[in-house]
Amino acid sequence: MKTKKTNVHRFLACFILIAFAFYAASCTSDKPEHVLFIALDGISIEGYQTANTPNIDKLMQKGSASFSTRVVMPSVTLPNWTSHLTGSGPEQHGVTDNSWLIDKHVLPAVETDDRGYYPSIFKILKDQVPEVKTAFYYNWANLIYPYNRDYLDEVIFLENDGYIENYERAFEFIMENQEKPFFVFLYTVHTDHAGHTYGWMSPEYIESIERADFHIGALLDKMEKERILDDTHIIVTSDHGGVNKGHGGVTPTEMIVPWSLTGPGVKKNHRITVPNNTVNSAFVIAHLFGCTTPESWTGRVIHSIFE
Repeated sequence: MKTKKTNVHRFLACFILIAFAFYAASCTSDKPEHVLFIALDGISIEGYQTANTPNIDKLMQKGSASFSTRVVMPSVTLPNWTSHLTGSGPEQHGVTDNSWLIDKHVLPAVETDDRGYYPSIFKILKDQVPEVKTAFYYNWANLIYPYNRDYLDEVIFLENDGYIENYERAFEFIMENQEKPFFVFLYTVHTDHAGHTYGWMSPEYIESIERADFHIGALLDKMEKERILDDTHIIVTSDHGGVNKGHGGVTPTEMIVPWSLTGPGVKKNHRITVPNNTVNSAFVIAHLFGCTTPESWTGRVIHSIFE
């Protein structure tokens, strides 16, 4: 009897070891999480729907899209991109206008790191996914002010609304880090500036959206050729719309923007009908990486977009 029990115990021990080895192998073979955030400034719903954007359209058809996403108030650039990347509104992060500086602002953030910055998605990722690589590409100088650069591996700024070189560099960064988890924030302001200069819905404004779509397509084509596109989650969204040559008000044209997510495990050709807001973007990104979020964040994960 004792011998039989010993044999049973040995069998169970071997079974457990084999099962654990199989589980460990399956975990280590998982592909690293890749997220590309394509940020287009000043894109209204009307502007997006009027412009010829075959590449963005294709992305949205391959994933889940919202055409009723609300932005935070005021409907201006810095508060809203900060909300996209911190999971919170201005009442939490304290970025209430475009002139915010770390040492010059009215409303203090409810929580900060040791350098005075509100926790961003970059901090969350670096704290919880140490091997993650992060990049921030932009062409409006103020955009980076609310973020602690210690959590960014690459930062590139282009003057005079330049953005094509950043799209090219973003692709290089993606290829250099394809074996690691990465989060790339790829931003351009030229669309917003076209609205301010010529007017929202002017031919020049529509053309600026179409030019952005062309270069987005070129980037996606290169990613597809390198067989990394299908393994990457891609967000495409904006921060506000506009009326005439300005924004900052509360009209639907200013306050509602497109938002989409494409990638593994995301519902395809899915229209998001639940309420969405710019504060949800960071929650979705954290969810994709399996990260927990700070108590001070106020958004949520849009669970209905996942299969």
